[in-house]
Amino acid sequence: MTLLPDPLWPVIVLAVIVVGDGLLTFRPPKAIAACLDGVGFPRDWWWVIAVVKFLAAAGLVIGIWAPGVGAAASAGLVAYFLCAAAAHLRARYVGRDFWLNCLGMLVVCLAVLVFCFLN
Repeated sequence: MTLLPDPLWPVIVLAVIVVGDGLLTFRPPKAIAACLDGVGFPRDWWWVIAVVKFLAAAGLVIGIWAPGVGAAASAGLVAYFLCAAAAHLRARYVGRDFWLNCLGMLVVCLAVLVFCFLN
């Protein structure tokens, strides 16, 4: 295990993706709104998702210089998307959004954790 990312570029790419994903939570496109409604996530709490994603992205960037922070942020994103997958399964909302968006992001986050921090 390494406490600083190696290679660095996947961590930066993931941070950019997560920031973009967080921005989309403020005024979600119909597909994202349908997904959040489909799993039964209350609209009053949608802002929390953006905060979590911005904090994760900040952790990934800070982790470029601060040992362990990026690994923790990466592990937190894996946990977040595992919880999202569980919410999809619990709600039986397992269409394209589940397979492409939720599990796709889980795989990307897990790959960054494994290849950049657990190598």
